[in-house]
Amino acid sequence: MLALPACAALGAPAQRPYGAVPSARQLQWHKLEFYGFLHFTVNTFTDKEWGYGDEDPSIFNPSEFDAGAIVAALKAAGMRQVILTCKHHDGFCLWPTKTTEHSVAKSAWRGGQGDVVKELREAARAQGLKFGVYLSPWDRNSALYGKPEYVDLYRAQLRELLTQYGPISEVWHDGANGGDGYYGGAREKRVIDKRTYYGWPRTWDLVRALQPDAVIFSDVGPDLRWVGNEKGYAAETCWETYDPIGPDGGAPAPGFTQDKLGQTGTRGGSRWMPPECDVSIRPGWFWHAAENDKVKSPRELLDLYYRSFGRGGALLLNVPPDRRGLLHERDVESLASFGKLIRETFRENLAPEIPMKGSEIVVPLSGETTFNVVRLREEIELGQRVDAFELDAWKGGAWETFAHATSIGACRLIRTPADVTTTKVRLRVVAAAASPALSELALFREAM
Repeated sequence: MLALPACAALGAPAQRPYGAVPSARQLQWHKLEFYGFLHFTVNTFTDKEWGYGDEDPSIFNPSEFDAGAIVAALKAAGMRQVILTCKHHDGFCLWPTKTTEHSVAKSAWRGGQGDVVKELREAARAQGLKFGVYLSPWDRNSALYGKPEYVDLYRAQLRELLTQYGPISEVWHDGANGGDGYYGGAREKRVIDKRTYYGWPRTWDLVRALQPDAVIFSDVGPDLRWVGNEKGYAAETCWETYDPIGPDGGAPAPGFTQDKLGQTGTRGGSRWMPPECDVSIRPGWFWHAAENDKVKSPRELLDLYYRSFGRGGALLLNVPPDRRGLLHERDVESLASFGKLIRETFRENLAPEIPMKGSEIVVPLSGETTFNVVRLREEIELGQRVDAFELDAWKGGAWETFAHATSIGACRLIRTPADVTTTKVRLRVVAAAASPALSELALFREAM
């Protein structure tokens, strides 16, 4: 690691990448910042979080389902993608699959002719949002689960989703695998070896072949990592690179990692695998009437935005449809107000654009300027290079430090504890693994 004094001469422009760097699909993903999760299935009608797998398909009947209204509410919040739980652990499929009768084709909704995946995919496309699919590896309904034949069934379901609905931007694999279930009437506990049972490398090869531009999420990537908690935040120091480790110190797998490492990543890790920070707008992941008064406020969502996207990752916010097939009014109201907060806060960059070269960068401002948010970015095509930095404001004829932190990566948002008023700002990279390669220093005033 280079220990850099505050001297621009030591910060020669970087030419060669340092360490692991993002792929083209990961670079596109980094632009999303914030997107939505839709947990929706028979659980919505049974008031459960995890269905057992023995639910009657006919109970799924969202009589007012409106994909356009759902996507519009997500877009109003500033989301750029939506991921649907096409199949949760209960095994109920939200599209008319050929692999099982436990699907919308046997439901009362749309007379068994409906397709939730299709309607949401079309609504997302019409409103300019990308579309991703969640397909639970665990299936508490299938009699085949735990046997080799189930893996073929799972891949067949994945093939349907990746060939029948146009471009898919993200494929999401859950880490919850194995346990009690209906399993075609067996009603027993089935335990699988998470490291070997699914044959993940072959499954990921299938995704690459069918949707080469899609990023793949799981505890172990290969493109995006779980952040290690379901509270929606990354660690204060968060590296974009990551080498997952199993709980026993050995080989990792989806559902078999040391969770806390996901919050920090691995400095100098062998793979670029940024964190996706998942959290629900409610206490639960599925809609429950008892939680209608427990929706996160716009300010709570803003805090999560700073602690996820603002630490180099992305915020994946779950907003579950209710039994009508709509987002509840409380959720919609909070999303709209949060979207307004974000737009107003980041509407105007108070700093001029200047060349971002060297380990010390001074940004002159147009007179006295007041701000309380700083946004920094590295040229991540060249890797994550900065290990520590400090920010100074010019006050009373001298520099005064008002913030210091470690990792930057794709984006780092710094909120100052109080407003800063100054005529110029200085960034000092005080430690780096290679010559700094920064792309942005921007200043903003958070909306009240």
